[in-house]
Amino acid sequence: MNINLITIKKASEMLGVNSQTLRRWDDSGRLVSIRGKNNYRYYKKEDIDEYIKNNLKDIFKMAKSWVLDKSGIEPRYDLYCKDTSAFQARLTKLRNELSKIENLKDNYFSITSIAGEIGDNSFAHNFGNWPDIMGIFFAYDFKKRKIVLADRGQGILKTLKKVKPELNNHLDAIETAFTEIISGRSPESRGNGLKYVKKTVINNEIKLFFQTGDAKLEIKKGDIDLNIKKSSVKLCGCLALIQF
Repeated sequence: MNINLITIKKASEMLGVNSQTLRRWDDSGRLVSIRGKNNYRYYKKEDIDEYIKNNLKDIFKMAKSWVLDKSGIEPRYDLYCKDTSAFQARLTKLRNELSKIENLKDNYFSITSIAGEIGDNSFAHNFGNWPDIMGIFFAYDFKKRKIVLADRGQGILKTLKKVKPELNNHLDAIETAFTEIISGRSPESRGNGLKYVKKTVINNEIKLFFQTGDAKLEIKKGDIDLNIKKSSVKLCGCLALIQF
């Protein structure tokens, strides 16, 4: 076999997806294989390297691809928190690493708490009701100053309709989630979920992008109103990008 060709198993390991996903990508033309003896699929190593360079070096692209994928598969282990204990452990690691960055000494706790609220929100509102893959995508890139979280859960609209059935679309649902207190539970230690996230962002040098369904919002320091728009793509669950 050509030394520049790798097996589908090796390619799946490099990309962090399973072989079934690679076969689907091959059939759709997203990442084309070379057929060998007995019709086995092989890949040019340079094609895999190029795909990683263009698609898997950016954690936001990776998360978005994950939530948009029709068939749910677990993300790479180093980008995935299957349960709250794994999430809290990684969140603690994030906080410790942020605290060592000189110009974030007054801001690292706020950044960590925002990530914590968004992740906790995913687990709390999907507990026992994950549509396919339970848990969340959670990764950060200090060079690009970004943190990304995503889930393949029910989405905000479906979860809020249980207590506010008059909600009809994702735009109204995302506005409600970030502005209204509609739960009867006691306030959390860091605040009240996504309302706390909004308050923390507008009071610190932080930017937030958040999408659920086909509704997306962007907020930054000093914003009075939420910038909510309809997205051209609809995703399952939620997708968040924190920039600092």
